[in-house]
Amino acid sequence: MILPEISDKILQNLGIEHLTEMQIATRAAIKNQNQVLLIAPTGSGKTLAFLLPILELLDPQQKNIQCLILTPSRELAIQIEQVWRKMGTGFKATMCYGGHAVQTELQSLAVPPALLIGTPGRIADHLTRNSIDISHTPILVLDEFDKSLSMGFEEEMTFITSKLAEVQKKILVSATNLSKIPPFVAFNKPTKIDFSPDNEQNKESLTVKTVMAVEENKLDTLVKLLCFFGAEATLIFCNQRETTEQVCMVLQEKGIAAAFFHGKMEQLHREKTLVNFRNGSVTFLVASDLAARGLDIPAVKNIVHYEMPFNAEDFTHRNGRTARMNAEGTAYLLLQKNETKIPYLEKLPSTFTLPQKLTLPTAPNWTTIYISGGKKSKLSKIDIVGFLAKKGNLEKDDIGLIEVMDFMTFVAIKKTKVATLLKTVQTEKIKGNKYKIELAK
Repeated sequence: MILPEISDKILQNLGIEHLTEMQIATRAAIKNQNQVLLIAPTGSGKTLAFLLPILELLDPQQKNIQCLILTPSRELAIQIEQVWRKMGTGFKATMCYGGHAVQTELQSLAVPPALLIGTPGRIADHLTRNSIDISHTPILVLDEFDKSLSMGFEEEMTFITSKLAEVQKKILVSATNLSKIPPFVAFNKPTKIDFSPDNEQNKESLTVKTVMAVEENKLDTLVKLLCFFGAEATLIFCNQRETTEQVCMVLQEKGIAAAFFHGKMEQLHREKTLVNFRNGSVTFLVASDLAARGLDIPAVKNIVHYEMPFNAEDFTHRNGRTARMNAEGTAYLLLQKNETKIPYLEKLPSTFTLPQKLTLPTAPNWTTIYISGGKKSKLSKIDIVGFLAKKGNLEKDDIGLIEVMDFMTFVAIKKTKVATLLKTVQTEKIKGNKYKIELAK
């Protein structure tokens, strides 16, 4: 058990009052069992569920990598590291993933972290380089394990697990039930913590509706649907990367605050896009299935399946982005007459008819600015707020979500204040240093 005072401090750092039933059950299982399979939907707090007991198992006297966490995407690796950092554990964590400078990782790995988080490809690369040693690592977490398999990482994960000579505790985490666990995991009757959507009490909080496109072009109906949503944060899912960009471009041409998100974008562009969506600078995010799970974005009010996914599993993951943690949400199937037969649905949800009179959604009140310094520059949220208030003449209500990353910071600013702010602080310094401050494009 975590000592009460430590537990309270961690929860306070995370801004939560108590653990969920799933997190309590997972914590107990990981503490007492060596093989755990956790199944819980996206957004249910799985990351904290396994990080808490892992913290309890770490030994501050050990200088080797004590826990390896494999994730299918860089976004999920970043999310896990952010939760760990917010917990205020005092233990070092290092991230390794594609699109991240190898040299930066090598410098961080010179002193082995207690927690190593990474994608299978990059971790396998470091093992080949002999830049990490996991031969004495006792804890392995395979997060979003099913996604890693579907993305073709089985060979890399097999290679990595073969190097874990002294692993004692294995934790598999998934948003859906696994039909088969590959032999390389070496599971033997694991303890199963099942909070899958079929078992969730809050499943009723998700409403699913069908919207039939009366026009030949579905985009016209999509625009009307977004007008109906107004300023409600919405995820619009497409199957192809090209489609996300095309749909986004049309929405922007109509004057709708939209952005696109997919796996071929540069990492910095992806991070900026997610920041803009999180802080309300963008209302509508048109995304591939990369956004269906593992991303650090808040629960959204609406999900739109502009294109239906190819299987029931992806349909579940997409819908899991709304109606989370007992909140209500709605998923809309945007269909044409020739798309009414969905193999994994017994019948279509009830049809929703859009009102005749609709107006364009109001533009967001926020705009995001970029600051070229972050945690590695010893900048904190308090430093940023103080600077913007004192040097930028901003009131508290003019400043929205602040995200301080390792080498950069993003701040949501009231749109009406941005132009004046950028002129005012152009020659100013933060804690004695000059940083680039500009619109986050």
